[in-house]
Amino acid sequence: MASFPGIDFSPIPEARYDDVIKHLRDNFFADEPLNCSVRLCQPGEPHAELEEHALSTLRDRLSWMAMDTDTGQVVGVALNGVSRRGDLAEAQERLAAVSDDKFRTIFGLLYGVNRRLDLFAAHGVDQIFECRILSVDSRYRGRGLARRLLQLSEGTARERGFKLLKEDATGLFSQRVAESLGLQTACQVRYCDYTAEDTGEVVFHTPQPHDCLKIMVKVLD
Repeated sequence: MASFPGIDFSPIPEARYDDVIKHLRDNFFADEPLNCSVRLCQPGEPHAELEEHALSTLRDRLSWMAMDTDTGQVVGVALNGVSRRGDLAEAQERLAAVSDDKFRTIFGLLYGVNRRLDLFAAHGVDQIFECRILSVDSRYRGRGLARRLLQLSEGTARERGFKLLKEDATGLFSQRVAESLGLQTACQVRYCDYTAEDTGEVVFHTPQPHDCLKIMVKVLD
């Protein structure tokens, strides 16, 4: 197992939720490929809908963080939640009421692809363990933190009796991390093929090397 000197991994307690949100503002909200493509927000800026998405996931109490033991700073997170039958339909209904067009566009893609895929029927399950956000501080990347966070998340999924682990991997690096732990692509959407119905124009011009969305899953024995 890889060694991580100076890094401590632990479940995320409620007392660190604000620190997690700050980490996401500084390292994920603007940099995630789809967010970056539509310029959803700038680094360090708050974003109400993204923060509520993160907080609602944290409340499932299945998430993990990496902390710098010298500074106490949150330097990586895996935010994990439970998806149940019917949740996607309800989420799409709520999305229609969101005022942020860019947020609606991003989650319209994610919800739509997942609903058509219907992993619940495909795998005969009523609930799915989802890694919804996998993020590492830019200063700590390349050290295997993301892989360890996803590995710990898988352990939690197994301990809680989930039969399926899923990640909506929007970028190449998260896709490589997922593949290294045995997740397989259940569905792939190339961004250059995803076009607006009314104009036919490509919706997401993601930065290279991120060229597709992969819905990735692992059956947990």
